Amino acid sequence: MNFTSRVLIIPGLGNSGEQHWQSSWERHYPDFKRVHQQDWDAPVCEDWIHQIDRAVMDGAPAEVLLVGHSLACSTIAYWAQTFNRPIKGALLVAPSDTEAESYPPGTTGFAPIPLSKLPFPSIVVASINDFYVTLERATLFAQSWGSKLVNIGAAGHINVNSGHTDWPEGLRLLQELES
Repeated sequence: MNFTSRVLIIPGLGNSGEQHWQSSWERHYPDFKRVHQQDWDAPVCEDWIHQIDRAVMDGAPAEVLLVGHSLACSTIAYWAQTFNRPIKGALLVAPSDTEAESYPPGTTGFAPIPLSKLPFPSIVVASINDFYVTLERATLFAQSWGSKLVNIGAAGHINVNSGHTDWPEGLRLLQELES
């Protein structure tokens, strides 16, 4: 697959390890760049959205595709609500429900989850057995954000623990946004 967009990888809480599909994509596509956060384990929403904005504005925003996983999905929604930048699109994978009782403590400013329509095309990828978000909540996020929803079945949190290391199906979804 060829990508002409500037692809920014945005991991969630704890960052994405070496075996995670986001890291795999970076190895296979050296032009894909990770947005680094100051604190991966005790994130502050305002800090995270400013890091995203710096990365987006380091070039032509209209050519940017964001690839968010987990907490990064709501972070992207906050970023969009705050900055309203005209980017090409976003792939939002396994959005965590930061309002759920089961969500790990230690995050600041990520609730309530913004439910405003995103000002760019987006795809939300969810599964039926994600510990961090119910399919019903992921569907609400997708509908609110104006995103296409893709339910990939019993895929857990769509990470290494659920067997998603290279995840070529995700690249095909990203390619949809590239077009």
